[in-house]
Amino acid sequence: MQRRQFLRNAGATLAVASTAGLVACARQPLAPTSKAGTLVSPPIAGTPGMVELAPIRAQTDRITGVYVCTRPFRAAGPRIETQRLGEKTIVHNYGHGGSGWSLSWGSSMLALRMAQDTGVHKLGVIGCGALGLTSALLAQRAGMSVCIYAKALPPDVYSMRASGLWTPDSRICDAQHAPDFGARWETMARTSYGMYQTLLGLPGRPIEWIDGYSLSDTPFNQPQPPEVSDEPDYGEFRDRVRDLTPRTIDMPAGSHPFHQPYVHRYTTMMFNISTYARMLMTDFLTAGGKIEVREFDHPHELLKLPERTLINATGYGARALFNDNSIIPVRGQTARLIPQPEVTYGISSEHISMVPRSDGLLVQAFGDTGNFNNSDVTPNRAVSEAAVLQLASLVSRTRKS
Repeated sequence: MQRRQFLRNAGATLAVASTAGLVACARQPLAPTSKAGTLVSPPIAGTPGMVELAPIRAQTDRITGVYVCTRPFRAAGPRIETQRLGEKTIVHNYGHGGSGWSLSWGSSMLALRMAQDTGVHKLGVIGCGALGLTSALLAQRAGMSVCIYAKALPPDVYSMRASGLWTPDSRICDAQHAPDFGARWETMARTSYGMYQTLLGLPGRPIEWIDGYSLSDTPFNQPQPPEVSDEPDYGEFRDRVRDLTPRTIDMPAGSHPFHQPYVHRYTTMMFNISTYARMLMTDFLTAGGKIEVREFDHPHELLKLPERTLINATGYGARALFNDNSIIPVRGQTARLIPQPEVTYGISSEHISMVPRSDGLLVQAFGDTGNFNNSDVTPNRAVSEAAVLQLASLVSRTRKS
C-alpha cells in the first residue's frame, strides 16, 4: 500500500465510528475545528496535556513470525454471481482484494440470497477463510444444513495473515469500475459494519475499537511528490459511508508524545483474527456444521458432492480452480512481534504501520513495488526486520509525558 493511500485511509474508511442513529440519540459536543478542517484535540482529563502511551518494544529479536498472503484482486470487484455446473448451482463469492474480512458479512449475505433462490435446504461451502466461514454461518442462521469443504482450515488459510484492520475499500476494484460497483460496495460495507457492532465486548475481544496515530514530517494536506507505483488506481468509496466515519483529530504540539510535528489521531475497528476465526469456527461446529478437509483441482470434481448448491469462497484459489485469470495476486507481508497487552494504539508513518492485535504487534512495510501480480509467498525476513527497525527509530524519539 502506498503512503498517500494509507494515510488517507487512516482518517477515512480505515476509521468507522458510531452510526447516525446513535448520534441522534445522544449528540456529543464537537471539539473545535482547525484551519485544516480536522478536529482539534480537546484537553484530556487527568493528564498534564499530553496523551500517555505505553512504549513499544520494537526489537528484531521479538519477531515471532513473518507471514505472506496473496490478496485476490479483481479489477471489476468481487465475483458474487451464480454459475450452472451440470445439475449444480455454484454461487461465487471471491476476489475481495484487501477487504475480505471487512466486507465478509455483507458479501456473504448477497451470496446466501442467491443460494436461497435455488430452494435448497442443504448447502456446501468451498473454502474456510473469512468468506467461507461467514457464508456458512449465515446459511446456518437461515435454517440450512451446511458442510464446509476446504483443503486448509484456520490458522492455515491466507485470511489469517491479514493485518486485521477495517479496510472495506482496500484494493476492492480499480477506479474504472468504481462507478458501477459503488452501490453494491455500500450495501456490503454497511451490512458488515452492522454485524461487527454485535461482536464487540465478547470474550477474547474478537472485534474492538482502537485509536491510532498517523505521523508525518510534512503537513498532511501538502501536495506530495508523485509516487512510484506499479499498481493501478483503486476505487475509493469512503464518501458513501461518511455518516459512519469519524473525522480525524489534529493533535497540536504538546498534546502527543511524538517527535513528528504533524500528528493525526484516528479511530478504527480492529480484528483480533486468531480469536475471531476461532470464534467463527466454534460457532459453526456448535450449530451442527460439518467440515471435510478436501482439495479440488477441477470444477467437475464438485459434481461428486451431495449438495446441489455450493458457495465458492476459495479466494485466490479460484484462479486455478475455475481458471479465472481476472484474479490478480497482490503480495503482502507482515511481521508479528511478541504481544504487548499494554499497547492499545496503532501507528502509521511514511513507510510502516503497526497494528496492536492481541496475538502480537503486526508490523508492515509499504510503499515498495513488485507486489502487484506477484504470487510468491516466500517470506522475506530482511524486509520485516527493516520495518521493525524503522518502527524502533520512530518510537525511540517519543517524548515522555
